[in-house]
Amino acid sequence: MTREQTRRRGERADRPLHVEVEAWGPLACFTRPELKVERVSYPTMTPSAARGVLEAIFWKPEMTYRVERIEQLKPVRWTRFRRNEVNNSIITKNAYESLRANNGYRYDVVEDRGQRVTVALSDVAYRIHATIHATDRCTAPLPKYRDQFDRRLARGACYEQPHFGCREFAAFFGPRGSAEEASVVTAADQAGIPPIDEVGLMLHHIEYLPKGKERYHWFRASLEHGVLHVPDRPLAPAEVSGMPGAEGRASAEEVA
Repeated sequence: MTREQTRRRGERADRPLHVEVEAWGPLACFTRPELKVERVSYPTMTPSAARGVLEAIFWKPEMTYRVERIEQLKPVRWTRFRRNEVNNSIITKNAYESLRANNGYRYDVVEDRGQRVTVALSDVAYRIHATIHATDRCTAPLPKYRDQFDRRLARGACYEQPHFGCREFAAFFGPRGSAEEASVVTAADQAGIPPIDEVGLMLHHIEYLPKGKERYHWFRASLEHGVLHVPDRPLAPAEVSGMPGAEGRASAEEVA
């Protein structure tokens, strides 16, 4: 039995287990919530985007990911471009009602088109550190899910193509060292990362309430030598007043 097999056999079934993924791509846009009309990205990957990458690789309802830190493997490079988008989204219910009524209504994308500028990141690479936690539905030992994740990561399997903020910004992924093997990251990239970079308020997690409501929780983010540390607890509601969806935590009656 190898040392790694011995270590894994001794792991407790209920203890959170660590996973590590490297992800890279040509474009990324992690949109700041205070800038809604035209997208402007954070200078680094957000925890919610990192969870999206992990869940695209492997996810089960019996487990959840908790992102602990995100390493920035390349210095920030900004780019901007203008795209044709639409001003309104199509509501499925209204579209079906129009078809049933046969009222001749037709959605004309040309009339609804609008040009928007996107301020995005180019040539990005990150290393995501997270732990796997059990949910109320979990009946199997956690190492089972970690091992499944590692196998899928090693062979490049995913349920859907991971992306960086927008679906058209595809993310490539692999285990630790993959970005360097693919010649995406060099020693010069690491030297170009600033020691301290204040980012501002960033989404910590979304609290799902009854009747389909949501409440957003935030934390104050900063990069230290290219590393974003995600705290265990978000900021108190009074510290984030004015941010979208941050009207205080739910009471016990609301979440019961």
